[in-house]
Amino acid sequence: MLRQRSRPYLFSNSLAPSIVGASNAVFDILSSTTELRDKLESNTKYFKEKIIAAGFDIKPGDSPIVPIMLYDAALSQQFADKLLQEGVYAIGFFYPVVAKGAARIRTQISAAHSIADLDKAITAFIKVGKELKVIQ
Repeated sequence: MLRQRSRPYLFSNSLAPSIVGASNAVFDILSSTTELRDKLESNTKYFKEKIIAAGFDIKPGDSPIVPIMLYDAALSQQFADKLLQEGVYAIGFFYPVVAKGAARIRTQISAAHSIADLDKAITAFIKVGKELKVIQ
């Protein structure tokens, strides 16, 4: 009877009560201060400015998801592998995940990142970018 009448079993878009409760708690936390959002915004701006200054092409926007365009699928995989060797975990995206010829490294900035973390990633991007002749 419960399975036949319970909304979580009938509709794929309904949420379990525990998810709703956790989401309400998150909204309470987010409403109480903008500290984390401000830090995320600052970190994102810092990372983008440094990456652009280094010569990388990024997709424009305000998102903390920063796609660093490489345009070549094999290059995106090689670049991601070399970043990992430098201690930076990033994913290369290519067709069919993105359009053909739009391969990229997907980075995601967080409020949990310190400036030192961002600098380490930026240094690794520059090193690998020069090694693979993506930047000069």
